[in-house]
Amino acid sequence: MSELLRIEQLSAGYGEAVVIHDVTLKLGEGQTLALLGRNGTGKTTLINTLAGVTRQHGGRIELGGVALSKLAPHQRAAAGIGWVPQERNIFKSLTVHENLTAVARPGREGSRGAAWTPERVYEMFPRLAERKTNLGTQLSGGEQQMLAVGRALVLNPTLLLLDEPLEGLAPIIVEELLRAIRRITREEGLAAIIVEQHPQAILAISDEAVVLDHGTVVHADTAASLKAQPELLGRLLGVGR
Repeated sequence: MSELLRIEQLSAGYGEAVVIHDVTLKLGEGQTLALLGRNGTGKTTLINTLAGVTRQHGGRIELGGVALSKLAPHQRAAAGIGWVPQERNIFKSLTVHENLTAVARPGREGSRGAAWTPERVYEMFPRLAERKTNLGTQLSGGEQQMLAVGRALVLNPTLLLLDEPLEGLAPIIVEELLRAIRRITREEGLAAIIVEQHPQAILAISDEAVVLDHGTVVHADTAASLKAQPELLGRLLGVGR
């Protein structure tokens, strides 16, 4: 398996505040990484640093051999980063269809599966097809999250970053999104890093797992191994699961 993402001794934060320290990890093409940890341990900061919206203090990030550290967020998107932040960041004054067509990029030659287009997003999320002429402000929270995922997919990225995609959603929407994420990663073979507060659900569809604490990696293993050790997982996350 070819290496897709390489992070070496990465330190980053906001302004002069350093939140993550000397993080090193690798991810292969088509692999999914579950990024876990207690609240406030640096998970979102790591995702945001890959997307290019924090201050990098040290280290190196490479995606497909391309150094990202000095690239602006839009340049990282062009290099293959698809980002779904906690805030979703959809264009609320545009319709669902305008949100998708405004950012769409052609698929990359040699990518696994067919290129992602608005039509493929509608096929995966029929709710969005029904609401394609609705403004972003007229969507429920779950529909906004589906649209945020769709917007990232039509960039046709090589790496998808999902920051707590299930947070605050109704159980029926959680199941729908989990099915979509499983399809995107398992069937379509798109590499992904997923931050989530429901570890068992995400570990079930991930290849690798990394746990952060105080901005550093404190545990790294296969997702299957960590999922099979609920007591260890509970200790690492500080919860009984």
